Amino acid sequence: MTEPSLLDAIAFDANGLVAAVAQQHDTGEVLMLAWMNREAVAETLATGRVCYFSRSRNRLWRKGETSGQGQRLIELRLDCDGDAVLLLVDQPGVACHTGRRDCFFRAARDGGWHEVADVQVAPAALYGEHGHVHGS
Repeated sequence: MTEPSLLDAIAFDANGLVAAVAQQHDTGEVLMLAWMNREAVAETLATGRVCYFSRSRNRLWRKGETSGQGQRLIELRLDCDGDAVLLLVDQPGVACHTGRRDCFFRAARDGGWHEVADVQVAPAALYGEHGHVHGS
């Protein structure tokens, strides 16, 4: 069980959410940004499997529950203001619902957005023929 003081140190916003950045623990790759509520943080700490809060679905989102691309928590860190968390994770495969390794695959170059990472797994292979509603 998670100590209440751990959760109490997090400055959840007016909607009860905190920004959560997921980073591959051994390479430093920034994989994604999502949101967590108190219950998601508690579950993540208790199970070691990363759980987020989906704003679009208004429910807990256990990373990988649909795609099979789960994240194992290595360490959870809290920033200096307490209003953001960093999840050091082990992410085998892809993290992005587009089938890319990470969600930050567009770079501003020459006045436009350019894709700098290729799709590694077709989204239909991850989520079926009807695709996926992004979790954030």
